[in-house]
Amino acid sequence: MTAMHTLAPVPGSASLQALACHGGVPRMVDDLVADEVPVALQFNGLSHAVMLATPLDLEDFAYGFSLGEGIIDRPGDLHDVEVEQVDEGIVVHIEVASRCIAKLKERRRTLAGRTGCGLCGVESLAQALPRIDSRVTSLSIDVDGLSRALGTMRRQQHLQSATGATHAAAWCDPSGEIHLLREDVGRHNALDKLIGALARSRTDARAGFFAVTSRASYEMVQKTVRAGVGVLAAISAPTALAVRSAQEAGLCLIGFARGVDWVAYSHADRLILEPTTT
Repeated sequence: MTAMHTLAPVPGSASLQALACHGGVPRMVDDLVADEVPVALQFNGLSHAVMLATPLDLEDFAYGFSLGEGIIDRPGDLHDVEVEQVDEGIVVHIEVASRCIAKLKERRRTLAGRTGCGLCGVESLAQALPRIDSRVTSLSIDVDGLSRALGTMRRQQHLQSATGATHAAAWCDPSGEIHLLREDVGRHNALDKLIGALARSRTDARAGFFAVTSRASYEMVQKTVRAGVGVLAAISAPTALAVRSAQEAGLCLIGFARGVDWVAYSHADRLILEPTTT
């Protein structure tokens, strides 16, 4: 067995060699795997969360996590972001308005994260499942646009194409054109990065919808609603809690969205269907 030349890694990946067996014949092959490193989030010097994440778009992650977790109310509440590489991983130093840090201290928690985990270390059930008070925009989308977005999404997932190990979250206009896409090993992280990218570019997220390559959990619904986005389409299933939360918040929640197939679990009236021909 001879080794192949090492592949050049794409951003967010690492190259290695592995022994692979195909058709009963083992051989050494080149491979790319997604990077996954501990990322510590510190707010005004206060350690708040440690997540395992792909070390890409961490400024977007800082904004999106802060907005999605309700630590800040608007992008202007975040004053500065610095990313520091340390021996143990990466520290993201985030400076927020003093009123935000006061609110954070009241419900302080430390997340020792598995991939994308957002509930580890909460101190009460009330913290784990806070009520979603926001109601989202009543955006309508054409089902052709939904299918168009899903059909083009995979081609823009460069890290997934290289490694097969990452999730993606995309922001699409009602016609299905993808304007922003972010990837990460964690589905929550990918959505946080997307929300952060929208905030940093001052894009009105309410003018489009989210498509994600994962299941639709309660937290995915929560983050979507806090971003003001009216439609969330996931390629896998939602949970019952996610559906109930979407119904209460006015979110059109779509699961099993693959090609021209989909299931709308809440507020299906937002979907513009082709007229039935007889």
